Amino acid sequence: MTTLVEHIRKSLFFRLLAIFGITLVLFFIIILVSVQAIISQNDNTIETIPDYFTRNVESIIEDIGIPPNLADAVRLAGELDWTINIRNPIMRWSSDADNRLDVDSSQYQRTLTNDAELRSIDGESIIMVQRGGYDFYMYQRSREVEEFNFVGLYIGLALGAAVLLLNYLMVNKLLDPVRMLRKGANRIERGDLNYRVKTNRQDELGELTESINHMADSLQSMLEAKRQLLMAISHELRTPITKAKLRLEFMPETEEREQLREDIDEVDQLISDLLEAERLNGEHTTLVAEPVMFADYVRSIAEQFESYEGGLSIHVPERDQEFEIDKLRVRLLITNLLNNAIRHGEENPIVVKVSSEEETGTIEVIDQGEGISEEHLSKISEPFYRADSARQRNTGGFGLGLYLCRLIAEAHGGRLEIESEIGEGTHITVNLPRHLPRTEPAD
Repeated sequence: MTTLVEHIRKSLFFRLLAIFGITLVLFFIIILVSVQAIISQNDNTIETIPDYFTRNVESIIEDIGIPPNLADAVRLAGELDWTINIRNPIMRWSSDADNRLDVDSSQYQRTLTNDAELRSIDGESIIMVQRGGYDFYMYQRSREVEEFNFVGLYIGLALGAAVLLLNYLMVNKLLDPVRMLRKGANRIERGDLNYRVKTNRQDELGELTESINHMADSLQSMLEAKRQLLMAISHELRTPITKAKLRLEFMPETEEREQLREDIDEVDQLISDLLEAERLNGEHTTLVAEPVMFADYVRSIAEQFESYEGGLSIHVPERDQEFEIDKLRVRLLITNLLNNAIRHGEENPIVVKVSSEEETGTIEVIDQGEGISEEHLSKISEPFYRADSARQRNTGGFGLGLYLCRLIAEAHGGRLEIESEIGEGTHITVNLPRHLPRTEPAD
C-alpha cells in the first residue's frame, strides 16, 4: 500500500488517473442515490400502498368510522398524505378539492381482504373498501411527490457541479508547475539566465523543472566561458597591435603604410568594441555617472559630424535639462549612430533631434539612406549581425555598432528602437532616463 501511494505521489499520470477515477465514482454514487430517491418517492405500484393498507386496514376504517366522520377523514388524509373519497347513493365526498383521479373509472386488479380490493387508473394504485354501505377510495397524492422529484434532481445536479469544481481545482493545482515552467522558459529565452524555476515536486513535472534549471546552468556556464575567452583573447591581441603600431612609425611614408595603418586601427577599434560590449553585457555594469546638460552635450558631439557632405541638421529644445549619464559611453552611442547613418545614408541629409520630458530624454537619428528590410529589424542590434552579409568591411562594419548602442542604452535603464524601410531610410530612437539606475558595484 505504501509503495502504491509513493508511486502515485511521484507520477503525474497516476495522480491524474486517480483524480478522474474518484470523480467517476462520485458521479456514479450521486446518480445512483438521486435515482433511488426519486424512484422510492414515486413508487405508486401495487407493492407499496396495498401492503401498507393490508397491515393497517382496520385502524384506518376505525379512524374514519361508520358512518364516516368527515373531519377524521380529512385528518387521516393529511397524516397519510393520501386522497380519500367516500361514495354512497346520496354522498360523493373527497378530502381534496382537486380530486385529480376519476375513481369511478378505475379497474379491478386484485382482492386484498374480504371487503377491500386493489384497483388502478393511469398506472396508479387505488384502494377501494366497501363497508357499511359506503365505498371508500384511497390513493396517494401527487403534488408533493412532484416537488420532491425536482428537489432530488436539483440536489444531484448541485452535487455533480461541486464535484466538477473540486476536480477542476485539483487539476489546476496539479498543473501549477506548468505555468511556472512557462514563465521560467520565457525569462530564460529573453536572456535572464540567472532565473531558476523553484519547485519541490518529485513527479514528472519536478524532473522537467530540474532539467530546465540544469539547462540554464549549462547555458550560463557556456556563455560565461565564451565571454572570458573573448576578453582574454582581446586583451592578448592588444600587445601585438601596440608593437605593430610602434614599428609602423619607423616605416617610410608610403601608400602601403597608410593602408596598413588603417587596417591596424580597424583591428584596434574592433578589439575596443568587443571589450566594451563584454563589459556592458556583464551581470554588474559599472557606469560613471556625471551631471550634464543633456541637449547641449548631444549637440556638441553631433557638431563634430557637420562636415558630412549630405548635410547634418541638429534640433535641440530651447529649454535644456540636467541629466545623469556616463558621458564617455553616451558619446560612443551617439558617435556610432551617426557613423552608421553616414555609412548608409547615401549622402542624403541626416537629422538629429533631441527632446526631453520631466524624467526622460530622447535622441533621434534619422537618415534617408538605403534602409533596412523588415526581416532584419529585430536582429540588426545583435552582435556581429549585418543585414547584407555580402558587404565589405569598409561599408558594412563588423556588426557591433548598433549592438553597442543597445547595450549602452539598456545599461542606462533606457531602450533603443529602430524603424526603417527599404529605400526610405532609417529612424533610430534612444530613450534615456534622467537618472542612472542604482546597481551594485562590480566585484
